[in-house]
Amino acid sequence: KVKSQLEEKEGKTFDVFTAVEFKTQVVAGTNYFIKVHVGNDEFMHLRVFKSLPHENKPLSLHSYQGSKAKHDELAYF
Repeated sequence: KVKSQLEEKEGKTFDVFTAVEFKTQVVAGTNYFIKVHVGNDEFMHLRVFKSLPHENKPLSLHSYQGSKAKHDELAYF
């Protein structure tokens, strides 16, 4: 659901977009920290926010980090 948001911010499309790991952080909603394989040996770390159910808002890409490798630790950011 956030692939198109990332593609818009990066100005490119990703043929490969596979989540390989994630962590969560409960706030006034939930932050998801997701390691995504985007092709070749490239990975990106995404921070996706899911609002509380009663707010009825879509998932939003809060921030991301590029130029990551498979072995890079997925950390809160």
